[in-house]
Parts: sequence; C-alpha cells; structure tokens
Amino acid sequence: MTELPAFLDSTRPQVPDLAVPRGVTPFYLPGLPVRGRLVRLGPLAATLLARHDHSAQVKALLGQALALAAALATALKFKGSFSVQARGDGPVPMLLADCTDSGALRGYARVDDEAGITPESTAGAMLGTGYLAFTVDFGLEHDPQQGIVALEGGTLAAMAEHYFAQSEQLPARVFLAAAETPAGWRASALVLERVAGAGGIAADMPAELQEEAWRTACILAETITGAELLDDALTPEHLLYRLFHGEGVAVAKPRPLSFGCRCSRARLSGILEGFPADDLDHMAVAGDIVMTCEFCNFDFRFPRDSIAGRPEPKA
Repeated sequence: MTELPAFLDSTRPQVPDLAVPRGVTPFYLPGLPVRGRLVRLGPLAATLLARHDHSAQVKALLGQALALAAALATALKFKGSFSVQARGDGPVPMLLADCTDSGALRGYARVDDEAGITPESTAGAMLGTGYLAFTVDFGLEHDPQQGIVALEGGTLAAMAEHYFAQSEQLPARVFLAAAETPAGWRASALVLERVAGAGGIAADMPAELQEEAWRTACILAETITGAELLDDALTPEHLLYRLFHGEGVAVAKPRPLSFGCRCSRARLSGILEGFPADDLDHMAVAGDIVMTCEFCNFDFRFPRDSIAGRPEPKA
C-alpha cells in the first residue's frame, strides 16, 4: 500500500502484462457483400479464465463471451468500451465481457448455484430466462448506446444471432468456441456479417445475387469446427483460406488484444466515497473495508478512517 491518499492512488494489482498481437483478423470477400472477423485469444484466454476458480462449463461460457466481445468491439469505430452482458435467472445469473477500443479485454461470470451446473449444461440452461445486452460506453462525455433482447437459444452464439435478427437491419452469423486444450484454455470466434450492397460493396450486383453470395458464405462458414477455431497451429490466414478460398478471401490488418482489467485504488475509493458514513461503518471488518474486483479477483483494502464518505444532509 502506498502513502498516497486512496483517491490519488492509481496503484493496480499485479496482473499479467499479456498481449496477443494478432488477436483479431478482419477479412472480407472482395466484390461480395460479406465481411467478418476471426478472433483468436490464444494464451490470453487461459490468463483471463484463470482469475476465477469456475467449473469447465462456466469457463467455456465466459471464454466464448470474451471472444464475442472482442469480435464485435473491433467492428466498431469508437472510443471507450464495448460490452456483452447476459442476465438471467439460471445458475449463472450474470455474464459480462468487455473490450476497449484498444483491445483490452476483461470479463467475469457470477455463479449462484454451482450444483445446478452439469457437464451437459448448455449456455441456455446456465443463464436461464433473461436478457442479452450489447453496450457501447463512450465515457463520461456521452450517454452509452445499448441494445437489449431476450435470451433465446441454447448457445451463446445462437443468442447473439437472435440479437442481430431482432436489433440489426443486416444479418450475421456467429460461431464461438472455448475449451481446455493441451496448450491450455483457448477461446475463439468467427463472426460473419452481410454488408449493405446499395451504395457500397457489390452495389452493382443484383439483389438476388447478393442474397446468393451471402447464403454461400454462410454455408462455407458452417463447415468450421471447434477444433479448427482453437488450433494454435492453424494460422488465421490458413483457416480463412480453407473456408473461403473459392470466394477469394482477403484479410485486413490484424488487431491486438490484451489483458484489460482497469481497476485501481483511486477508482474504488471514489465509489466508497459515495456511501454515507454509517454504511461505511457497517462495511468495515477489523477496521478495514475490503472491495474485490470482480474481473481480476483482487482484494483492495481501505482503512476505514481513510474514507470520509458522503456528507450527511443538513437537517
């Protein structure tokens, strides 16, 4: 602990300084209304998922959410963070993953009923009935943008596709995989999007040919396997060529991903200062208030007398 007051102390826990330079590979099919992104978290998946002692089923679900957040965030032009959040009434009532515009990833899953999760539990069974939200947070200067749909489908990929079907004008296909491999936990995503033809890509292509091109791309993408998505030895370029070589697939500049928890003593101190003094007194145990970062699973300790709290209103 430093000698600085908590609100000035930007100290962060010792977390891995890990980045994957080629975490996201954008691609497109030249002349066709199809683009996409292939996400490979590589060793970053193992590092992120090791922060909590979850079952394999929960780790796989969280790994898929992290890959999905990275895939969708890197499709946008924004400054801030993009999050995928699922809330339900199942054994895992909260699932959250977010990715900043620079590719910093973090996520967590809250488990209320570990006994209710079995090796056969699907994402739908673990999350239960609730909603899926995609949110772009631009920071304090602008209001966030959010889209929400009901949780529909047995897999997180199906839930994401339901979101696009309900909330977006253009269709998308989502393929997710996360599992423990001989190299450790890995997570990956392949997201395919249909691009508007009018006034842009394939603008001169008849509508029926645009539809056929999209349908063909989806059929080709459906041949991908979880093993291929998670295979470190299979480069993104090789995998995309294997899938779409007949369509002349082209890749764009890869995007990096990194371990991205943004907690600090200053940030958490600011939250505590918003509580009344009586509430802070009840939070204290043996003279300290302990706050745990849900993302990196690190305990921050604040001496009770270092936090003044919100002033009481005058009578």
